[in-house]
Amino acid sequence: MKTCLSFLLFMLVLLTSNESVAAKGVFQTPKAFISASLGENWQVKMLWLTKEDKAVVADILSHKFNRLRIRYWQRDDDSVWILDEIGKEKPITIGVHITIRQGKQHIQKLKVLTFRESRGDEVRHDFYAKQFINASLDNEKQLTQNIDGITGATLSVRATTKIARLALWLNNRALNKH
Repeated sequence: MKTCLSFLLFMLVLLTSNESVAAKGVFQTPKAFISASLGENWQVKMLWLTKEDKAVVADILSHKFNRLRIRYWQRDDDSVWILDEIGKEKPITIGVHITIRQGKQHIQKLKVLTFRESRGDEVRHDFYAKQFINASLDNEKQLTQNIDGITGATLSVRATTKIARLALWLNNRALNKH
């Protein structure tokens, strides 16, 4: 009886605590992502957003965007954008490495750096992130590649897709300001 009660208590603790802890985590720091993507001798840059820019950003994210500027990192034709987007309730920090090849910008790498939600963390795995490699934006500000969803991670998939689109648009905007 005592063994059975202990086992039930153990299972109860395991079931109630595992879900809220397992998905959360820092998988790579922004600094490590920037260094892995750009190597050394990169520059920190700032993109100041106009009222029109903020309207486009709000359209991509499907919610209001209040920031006046966004920091990014650049070396030659490569840039890194570290952006947050809400999954279900909490922000997901995502790094996007963009490069220009043959005159066209595309995603070189996308990685979930910090995941704070209790579920949907499948988006942090390479099998998911690899779908974004070589994606660019079309004229309607949509990705040129289809991104397959993950059952149970719908909101996290939406967040990563929005950030991929946003990073590409911001990068294009930064390139056209110079």
